[in-house]
Amino acid sequence: MPVDVPTLLILGTRGIPAAHGGFETFAERLALYLAGRGWRVGVYCQAEVDRVRERIATRTWNGIELITVEVALRGPAATLAFDAVCVKDAATRGGVCLVLGYNGAAFLPYLWARGGRILTNMDGIEWRRPKWSLPVRTFFYLSEWIAAWSSQRLVADHPAIADHLARRRPRRAIATIPYGGDPPPADLGPPPLGLTAGRYLVSIARIEPDNNILTLVEAFSRKPRGMRLVVLGTLKVGNAYHRAVEDAAGLEVLMPGAIYEPELVQSLRVHARAYLHGHTVGGTNPSLVEALWAGNAVIAHDNPFNRHTAGDGQFYFTDGNSCAAAIERVIADDDAVAAAGAAARARAESFRWDDVLAAYEGELRRVGGYPALAASPIRTHASPARVTAGTDM
Repeated sequence: MPVDVPTLLILGTRGIPAAHGGFETFAERLALYLAGRGWRVGVYCQAEVDRVRERIATRTWNGIELITVEVALRGPAATLAFDAVCVKDAATRGGVCLVLGYNGAAFLPYLWARGGRILTNMDGIEWRRPKWSLPVRTFFYLSEWIAAWSSQRLVADHPAIADHLARRRPRRAIATIPYGGDPPPADLGPPPLGLTAGRYLVSIARIEPDNNILTLVEAFSRKPRGMRLVVLGTLKVGNAYHRAVEDAAGLEVLMPGAIYEPELVQSLRVHARAYLHGHTVGGTNPSLVEALWAGNAVIAHDNPFNRHTAGDGQFYFTDGNSCAAAIERVIADDDAVAAAGAAARARAESFRWDDVLAAYEGELRRVGGYPALAASPIRTHASPARVTAGTDM
């Protein structure tokens, strides 16, 4: 391979083809996009095994090198071991490294010291999540600092995240690039789970306190609604918060667990009367972006992350009472729901994958020292969520 071929290594995800969440979906989209534009792309993929037989193996998928790393551990220890092996291997390969998240930031100084060219997507402000113990929050806090200073450039997926990162690094080292989405297929079938189109609300999120799932369920269950609330997300036996959510659920609440089949999830979104989004910590949330593309009316927790992403044409709440009021209005007011759906589709235009991927290519060329493209064939938007330079269940 000629040395002047742009080369990218993607670290920080479980790997592709995507099967886990927003970062994996993004990694797959970016890898395919850049491979189609002449880049040599490698993606590190995690394989949890009982016994390591081959620490690192490679194969090709759609023109992308999948670099599979075996780890004989489980949980957070497996993730850290995986990150350590990935960083050590990446230091021998050359090219520019895109690191997604900062969970493995403790190993980035090694990559930096070996001459690694690093662009890090800093994700959300993980150490602020109340679910973590103090030692874990301290670990994430320190990891955020390490990642910020071990990377040549940082990516924030939301202006509020960029503002936060500007306390760590000068703004000229930060690019703001949102998450992307696509219009849903036109030929989606009817909603699954025996639901009737337009006669249910849906929440798609990890069932955690900082996602306000208990608030959503309690507010909906205050009285009969004449429609369903579908809460997608894994419920674990022995988890006190999950038990509280189940105990609060009225007869009209349906909790089928996590659903990962994309067509089913898309159908649930498209046919819902509204999408409920209680997230309080994070940036541009992938599930919220997908709800906008589905043309959903949105009921969201009122914070800068959600306000900027969903826009002013939606419904917002701050507590149980305002959440119940928003639910009541969405159920009763057809005109308001139609207006919110139209506003969602208009806002979704700010989060096109083509724009997002083109912006990432520009940043990767800059960090990698590759020539900038004279003119991009991808159009850009001059929108409030514009790209700027310089599913969870």
